[in-house]
Amino acid sequence: MNEIPASPKLQHEQRGQRLAALFLLGCLLFNYPLLQLFARDGAVFGVPLLYCYVFCAWAVFIGLMALVVERRDRD
Repeated sequence: MNEIPASPKLQHEQRGQRLAALFLLGCLLFNYPLLQLFARDGAVFGVPLLYCYVFCAWAVFIGLMALVVERRDRD
């Protein structure tokens, strides 16, 4: 199909909206109630469960942010 390319202003607004959504996701991921779910006895490959959750969530968060910021728009 013939898609009309989005204007640079629209692309900038979409990027800002995605970054705002990522900010809210980060607030949710690293908020006390969710962290409390992982603050239990247990380990994953010898690493405490809470530490494993924080490092994995942080890595996913950074990866998503890199996708949003470094995304190349189609011509």
